[in-house]
Formats: sequence, C-alpha cells, structure tokens
Amino acid sequence: MCGIAGFLDLPGPELLKRQTLARMVSALAHRGPDGHGAVLKGRCGLAHTRLSIVDLAGGAQPMSDAEGKIWLTFNGEIFNYVELRNELIARGFAFRTTSDTEVIIQLYRHMGPALLERLNGDFAFALWDESQQTLMLARDRMGVRPLFYAERDGMLAFASELPALLQTPGI
Repeated sequence: MCGIAGFLDLPGPELLKRQTLARMVSALAHRGPDGHGAVLKGRCGLAHTRLSIVDLAGGAQPMSDAEGKIWLTFNGEIFNYVELRNELIARGFAFRTTSDTEVIIQLYRHMGPALLERLNGDFAFALWDESQQTLMLARDRMGVRPLFYAERDGMLAFASELPALLQTPGI
C-alpha cells in the first residue's frame, strides 16, 4: 500500500510547491513506511510514499526514464509486468530496474496512453511527460486503488487519500 500525490499548475513560487509536496507526502506517510520521494518538474509536482514489495533496491519513486523526460508515481501492482518487460526487451528497450514501475514508463514510451490496454493489475498512477507537457492520471478498471483529484482555478491536484489532497493550497 503506497501513496501517490501531486499537482499540475500550482500557482506560486517554487518554495511553496516544494512545501506542498512535503505536506502531501507527510499526510500519506502511513501508506508507505519504507521511503518517500518528491520531484518538481516545471509545471508538475509528483510525490510518493513507498511500501517496498517488488525491486526493493531499485524501485524508488517518483521514477523517471533514463533521459529524465517521463516521470511516474505509481501505487499498485501490475500482474503481467514480467511478460510486458520481456516483450519490451525484445523490442530493444533497456531497463535499469526489475520493478513494475519502470515497465509502465517503458510501455508509455512504446505506446503512449494506449498502454492502459496492456496493463493487467490494480493500480493508480500519475505520469508526467516533460516533452509533451502532459499529465496522465489513471487507475485500474475496477477502481481497486484510490485516486482522488480536484480542479480549481486552472490547477489540478491529486492523491491516494483525501487528507493529502487537502494539503494543496486552495483545495
């Protein structure tokens, strides 16, 4: 049980944005006692609390592709990630970890948003594509993993739990 949170187009200085991510992570600390992380990439902030299950050494989040252009914060489990990983390796994709998180990133690089058609699992994630300046929020078809969001005055905030979402100024 991990926690994810973040925002897009939060107004204000960088310090306020970093403080907001820190408060969001703090509100989710009980969901991921094994670690936490946050990244601010221009218009987008992503945060994560981690319960280490798969790839204990290499699965820290938010995680990026090798170029630092695609960033992901992910909660859940992709049941078919080994098969997807093998397919991507056969297509020439290289992996730095054995985590299902990185499989989502590489599958996005290969398929774009259509990656959701290939995922079998229970999950919620936020994926920031720096090159396209787009944020993709997704959750599994059954809605097993929670993902709350709010929009206000051109800003979007999201989180695994409402208390983290409420840490965003204006929400």
